[in-house]
Amino acid sequence: MATSEQSLRDDLQEAIRARDEVRMSTLRMVLAAVQKEQVSGDTARTLEADELQAVLRREAKKRREAATAFEDAGRPDRAERERAELAVVEGYLPAQLDDEELAGLVAAAIEQTGAEGPRAMGQVMKVVQASVAGRADGARVSAEVRRQLAG
Repeated sequence: MATSEQSLRDDLQEAIRARDEVRMSTLRMVLAAVQKEQVSGDTARTLEADELQAVLRREAKKRREAATAFEDAGRPDRAERERAELAVVEGYLPAQLDDEELAGLVAAAIEQTGAEGPRAMGQVMKVVQASVAGRADGARVSAEVRRQLAG
């Protein structure tokens, strides 16, 4: 299902009617980020589907990092709120690859490029990122590439 700005707005209206506070505030933050992206640059524009996905991935990453920071700071209540917001944002992102699928993609990229050793990491990352296309966090991809190249 391709997410559009209009579907986000429709879901926001639904959340308002249902008085779903977490979903409502999260969608408002996401729509604010989308609007900010639309007016950045020289002229205002409508975001393409891949640009909208990039905004959603950034927002998810912010929530993930904030949850970790709150957890480390001894604020489990705030960390839980961030995780709840993350769950809402992730609902609009493509399904994430599991570890086994990611390992398979990395192994195929290493075989395709003929890469050996840690120096070839950039070469492998380029191929893997193209095939992953937002279905795995960059840090996870990087860790798996590093692990397989270390052999």
